[in-house]
Amino acid sequence: MNGVIDLMKKVVVLDAHSVNPGEFDWNIFLDCVDEVERYDRTSEDEIFERIKDATYVFTCKVPLRSELLEKCSNLKYIGSMATGVNHIDVEFCSRNNIVVTNVPNYSTNAVSELVFAYMFEYFRKVSLHNRRVHSGEWVKSKDFCFYDRRVSEIAGKTLGIFGYGNIGRKVSEIAIVFGMKVLVHTTTKREDTDNIKFVSKEELFKNSDIISLHCPLTNDTRHIINKETLSIMKDGVIIINTARGQLISEQDLKDSLQSGKVGIAFLDVVEVEPMFESNVLLGVQNCVITPHYGWCPFEARERLFNQLKINLQEFLNGNIINGVS
Repeated sequence: MNGVIDLMKKVVVLDAHSVNPGEFDWNIFLDCVDEVERYDRTSEDEIFERIKDATYVFTCKVPLRSELLEKCSNLKYIGSMATGVNHIDVEFCSRNNIVVTNVPNYSTNAVSELVFAYMFEYFRKVSLHNRRVHSGEWVKSKDFCFYDRRVSEIAGKTLGIFGYGNIGRKVSEIAIVFGMKVLVHTTTKREDTDNIKFVSKEELFKNSDIISLHCPLTNDTRHIINKETLSIMKDGVIIINTARGQLISEQDLKDSLQSGKVGIAFLDVVEVEPMFESNVLLGVQNCVITPHYGWCPFEARERLFNQLKINLQEFLNGNIINGVS
């Protein structure tokens, strides 16, 4: 590369719409390359035709596997338009001198905020009371106030954080400010602090009022929430998953929700996305599901978009930042 930007190359964007439905200008990348070939969405049948001659590719969730990549002889760079790289065969890329980058940290605040939005929705029941007011029930109240369901503080509740990366740490910081007790399970050995106790996964499952998942998906964490681990949790436990849908066995969660073992679950991710109509959790009353939108506030996507350009620009200048191997 010799520090010279190749102005005769193009970057192919396979699933542009999810990251940028129109708010940001893809032309900023013309500082790096002379063409941006952009597709809102790309099916698996369309991937090869679109990247077979490409040198630089951006993908958010479109899978790039070895059997396809080995046919792309010009490919030098894959930019994940996300923090995760589960959709890219990173091992193949490392063996074949294809650089893979990601965008860490852009959604830390966004996802952490959603975790607490879930908690406050459950404990303070804002939507429920708004509906009751608009249906006329406060007007009929004999008291100055109206509530017919118990509402609770989150202060004093025990929050179990499974995984302690950027988002897990941010969630712990916010929880401490709100007066929660914090348990953390992480594979990295750490010493307890005044406000955080680091525990085994069994201790976390047994002692938490709320369990929030923030770990990566690996062979060890796949279906970490299952019949066995659910059985040792507190009755009425609250489960929050904003990480990866495959961390939870959905059938086992459904059974525990319907039995009352799990009081309520808040999920921003499911095993297969977009969600199938046959998903066993659809229609389960005490399972709140949002459509994998925790990461996507405007500010977070703006940070992501700008960092995509920086990652590519640095690569073309002979540097690698946010590389994944």
